[in-house]
Amino acid sequence: YKRFQVKPRRRREGKTDYKARLNMLRQDKNKYATPKHRLAVRFTNSQVVCQISRPTIQGDIIECMASSAELPLLGCRVGLKNYAAAYCTGLLLARRMLKSLNMDKTYKGVEEVDGEEFHVEEDEEGDRKPFKCVLDVGIRRTTLGNRVFGALKGAVDGGLHVPHSVKKFPGFTKSEGKGQDDKYDAEAHKEKIIAGHVCDYMEAMKENDEEK
Repeated sequence: YKRFQVKPRRRREGKTDYKARLNMLRQDKNKYATPKHRLAVRFTNSQVVCQISRPTIQGDIIECMASSAELPLLGCRVGLKNYAAAYCTGLLLARRMLKSLNMDKTYKGVEEVDGEEFHVEEDEEGDRKPFKCVLDVGIRRTTLGNRVFGALKGAVDGGLHVPHSVKKFPGFTKSEGKGQDDKYDAEAHKEKIIAGHVCDYMEAMKENDEEK
């Protein structure tokens, strides 16, 4: 007999943070059997994968999925795992999910990318409430400007209700002293969304070495 208890398999493999997962899945007792959806964003070596899932006793059920491998069919052929690709994948997932629920015409999201803060629940028009889900980043570090927040911004601009703030978006600057307001530069965020930093790097490479 040993007191040591073996951790769950996915914990041993470093794939699942069960403490964070439990906090995301915890539901009030008076909402028994009400599905609590998650927006899961994962990055592989070559693409971005976004899924909307709900938990059950048997396991998670995937309601909708989109990956950046689909972007070449829509005109984006290269850079399938950068910030811009994450935004496009989140946007594609949002529109696909709302269309499957016949809510795509009620919640159209942002018409033109501007990087400004947007919450679809503030623009509620129809009888049906907006589709709500919480962001699931897995075991990734939620640093400022991380690509997972690009997928989050795309899903929000697409018409999904994902609770968030701008504190982790590119362009956000925390106040240096007490009594000062935090600053958020929407233009800087827009540059990341439209891959302006990639264009600048390509132009710099072209000037220094045309062979590359």
